[in-house]
Amino acid sequence: MAATDPHKQPRQQDGMEKIPPILIRAMFGLVLFALVVVAWARLTDQPLSALPDHDAPIAVERQIVIEGSNSGRAIVYDIEGNIIREFGPLEGGFISGVWRVLRHERGKIDAPLDAPVRLVRFESGRLSLYDDLTGWRAELIGFGADNAAAFARLLD
Repeated sequence: MAATDPHKQPRQQDGMEKIPPILIRAMFGLVLFALVVVAWARLTDQPLSALPDHDAPIAVERQIVIEGSNSGRAIVYDIEGNIIREFGPLEGGFISGVWRVLRHERGKIDAPLDAPVRLVRFESGRLSLYDDLTGWRAELIGFGADNAAAFARLLD
C-alpha cells in the first residue's frame, strides 16, 4: 500500500463538472446561426429544396385503395374493387401503417376512407404515394428499401 501525504488536501467535488466557456459560446452561436438561417429562408420565401420535384417524368402511376387494420393485415384494391394483393399481419405492417396515417389525415377533413391514393414510380426510380384529398404524400424510400419494395410490387 502506498502511504498518503498528510499535507495533501482531498479534492472537493461538488458534483458539477465545468464546461469550458468556449464550448458554451460555440453552442449558443450555432443556435443563433440556425435561427438566422431559418428566419431568412422563411422571410424570403425560399423554396423547400429538400422536397423532390413534382414535375419529374412519371414512369408508372396507379390508383389504389388501401384497407388495413390495427393487427397489421392489409388489402389493396384497384379502383374497380378488384383485390391487387392481400397481406397478412406479419407481412402487411407497413402498408397497414400507411392506411392508419391515411385514416388519420382523412378523419381531419371527414373525407371518405375508401377513396383511392396515387402510387407513382418516377423515371428516376423514386416511388411516391399521394393522397389528393388531403394533400398528404409519402416518399416511400424514406421508410426503407423493404417497405418501398412492398409498394413497388403493387405496380407490377
